[in-house]
Amino acid sequence: MRGWLTKTVLILSLVSLLNDAASELLFPVLPLWMKQAGYGLLWIGIAEGIAEAVAGLTKGWFGQWSDRRGERLPFVRLGYLLSALSKPLLPLISAAPWVVFMRSTDRLGKGLRSGARDALLAQQATPEERGRVFGFHRSMDTLGAVIGPLLALWWLWLHPGEAYTTLFMLALIPGLLSVLLLLFLREKKTEAISTKPPSLLAAFSYWKQAGADYKKLTTWLVFFALFNSSDMFLLLLAHEVLPDQVNVMGHLFAADFCVVGLYIFYNLVYSLMAYPAGWLSDRFHPRFMLYLGLCSFALTYAGMGWLSTLHNAPLVWLPILFLIYGFYTACTDGVSKAWTSTLCGKNEKASALGLQAGLNSLALLVASTAAGIIWSQAGAAFVFWPAAVAALLCISGLHFSRIRHSASKS
Repeated sequence: MRGWLTKTVLILSLVSLLNDAASELLFPVLPLWMKQAGYGLLWIGIAEGIAEAVAGLTKGWFGQWSDRRGERLPFVRLGYLLSALSKPLLPLISAAPWVVFMRSTDRLGKGLRSGARDALLAQQATPEERGRVFGFHRSMDTLGAVIGPLLALWWLWLHPGEAYTTLFMLALIPGLLSVLLLLFLREKKTEAISTKPPSLLAAFSYWKQAGADYKKLTTWLVFFALFNSSDMFLLLLAHEVLPDQVNVMGHLFAADFCVVGLYIFYNLVYSLMAYPAGWLSDRFHPRFMLYLGLCSFALTYAGMGWLSTLHNAPLVWLPILFLIYGFYTACTDGVSKAWTSTLCGKNEKASALGLQAGLNSLALLVASTAAGIIWSQAGAAFVFWPAAVAALLCISGLHFSRIRHSASKS
């Protein structure tokens, strides 16, 4: 294949589609399953926070190990395999330690693969084309996030009110297919600096050698992440706002069914907008797409906070807010990675992307745990409104930081 859409980009994008189909088959019902199993908001926040912290502590470490070894595929393959195997084991035991352990295993797989995979993607294009590469990858990834919840929706339609256990088993199929697809991928190894793993603290050592622009961008993204709790809280609020039976064009649907439908709609918007957002970030400076995305986040969270204060919330606002939220994710996820990859050296990309993703995951631990505590003590509005303000502050910080589009060594 010519241009930026290489065989490697296509296969990694298909792998992400399949893996995300497996993950997102479960994600919209996971908070409902946890609530059904007796977990309160605090425990849901802690479990998600710990799982993301595991990913956070490992992304930078495995990313740097990948750079040292001069190879990416072993990390990518093992990472996807761990994630595929952990999902069907989750509902076997409902005890909190087991749930945290299996969610953490899934996130460990993400930590293993993320930096190496993103480095592989970054190597496939010039700095001027990386927005398109990451945008296409995020678009395919999110198409999987549409397919997975559609399968969940189909299951809930056929088996209303039944336990969710079978869904966890179904998630094994696309997960294993994604691992098999990676066998068709080859890479050209670079010269190894060392085959030994770095020390645990080495995951954060890249910060010392990173350039000023990388540090400024990462600082503001992590600041924002400290207020950006798990999307599970959005789904829980939607479930609380919805009545038990929702009348849609003369038909009654269960609230669980509608929550999954909203999540599918969000991912569909994200999938359709991710590539155009990446293309626009290549044409213009990536900061403008981040500004648009963060403004969309602020609108979504301010709106959700408002809905949480109403006794009879107008339900028409839920799909509108989830549409805006899909636009936010499309404008920030792939774009931020593409921008970051231009601010580091050629042989530092897994370390740089892994460290940034790791710091964001650690911030999510704080955000999700705090969200669970604040919601249970003060109400949902005090979770969503401060996050909206933080997004606007992040725009201001990025604007006055004057970060370059790319570094000369990228």
